[in-house]
Amino acid sequence: MTRASASLRNQMRTRIAHLAARLMAEDGIQDFSLAKRKAARQLGAEDTHNLPNNSEIEEALRAYQSLYQGDEQTQRLQAMRQQACEAMRLLTRFNPHLTGSVLAGTATRHSDINLMLFADSEKDVELFLLNAQIGYERGEKRYRFGDAFRTVPVLTFRYGGEADIDIAIFSTDDVRASPRSPADGRALGRARLSEVEKLL
Repeated sequence: MTRASASLRNQMRTRIAHLAARLMAEDGIQDFSLAKRKAARQLGAEDTHNLPNNSEIEEALRAYQSLYQGDEQTQRLQAMRQQACEAMRLLTRFNPHLTGSVLAGTATRHSDINLMLFADSEKDVELFLLNAQIGYERGEKRYRFGDAFRTVPVLTFRYGGEADIDIAIFSTDDVRASPRSPADGRALGRARLSEVEKLL
């Protein structure tokens, strides 16, 4: 590969990362893979094998939000973290941890608040929500632990604010093992209530 062609490929990789970041910030796309494929298609490079990785897109997303949504982003994070704290206080018996874009600081207008709970059983959490008269929808999400993927139950509800809250329910034994981040493959960042309160 010549230096010129390598430079062109790197330029396209950067353009895809920045367009994917804009699609996530403005259009509500939450999945890195979907955002990068859509960006590549819009730029006429859908056959490229040199797509940016998730970390590059996350970095571009931070830059986009800082440049175009500075004040809005600050207010959004403040409101979503406050809402997360209210939900975590409600769910304190299940050892809640905040994770995802609200913790990372890259939440968009379309982001949910992601909590991880650690319970003896999913039914304990469902019964708690029912007794608190909080309606919820049930779903599932795949998490990567090492080289293996595991599907865990997720309950979605609204509490204390405008964003939906997704709670992924892990066993109490899982508190010592963190799943991998989809952005960079490292241990997924997570924070207890006291740590989120410090962010406020």
